[in-house]
Amino acid sequence: CIHIHREEGTGETVLTAMGDAHVDVIVERLKRKFGASVRTATPRVPYRETIRQAARIDNKFKRQTGGHGQYGHVVIEFEPSSGGFEFGDRIVGGVVPKQYIPAVEKGLREAMTEGVLAGYPVVDLKATLVDGSYHTVDSSEMAFKVAASQALKKAFDAGSPTLLEPILEVDIVVPDEYMGDVMGQITAKRGQVLGMDSAEGMQHLRAQVPQAEMFHYATELRSITQGRGRFSWKLDHYAEVPHNIVEKVVAEAAHDGHGTERAGH
Repeated sequence: CIHIHREEGTGETVLTAMGDAHVDVIVERLKRKFGASVRTATPRVPYRETIRQAARIDNKFKRQTGGHGQYGHVVIEFEPSSGGFEFGDRIVGGVVPKQYIPAVEKGLREAMTEGVLAGYPVVDLKATLVDGSYHTVDSSEMAFKVAASQALKKAFDAGSPTLLEPILEVDIVVPDEYMGDVMGQITAKRGQVLGMDSAEGMQHLRAQVPQAEMFHYATELRSITQGRGRFSWKLDHYAEVPHNIVEKVVAEAAHDGHGTERAGH
């Protein structure tokens, strides 16, 4: 009944148990038996970031220091994609030498690990290198990596960025008399009921609910059904976050700082 995993995208160690009381017992045991100092908080939702509109970004990275400088110039067309991350190029005439094109892709991939809006990974993006320029002395793989990374950040300013949130498929089994209250609560959690079945005085409800609304559901369902309800869930898909919630998440990320690690339960 106890599971521990590290959540990619938030960096948190997440402890899963049968309810808040169960978590409290485990945390107390860690302190008493193993002398471990444990700090708990509600887990962060593993959001993802993406753009909704195409953007053509012309970015030049130029730095002059003692000796050789740094020069990388890229023109990249960004657009939404439903197939994860896609990279390609339409370079002609060697305006960007072939040896630097992999560095452009690498710069994009590295920048995508921590997004622009709130520091969450970037997904569902197509990037095509279409133009650029180089300097015979000052250009390098590093310069083109930086130029590409900067271009991605500019694309978020121009490409109508948004957050995607994980949507869970939830299976709930409760006695008949509690079905109305359970359905009302699912609706209040921005959930969508997919179907219902009944057998032997029990109702089986299937729904899709944002993960952000489900962290304390075990306690809530137990309270509604006097301990007679049970549920399970699995990740189903990612969907666009409502605008008002995007603003709240971005504001919290700005307050906390990107990359903050917290323990969670």
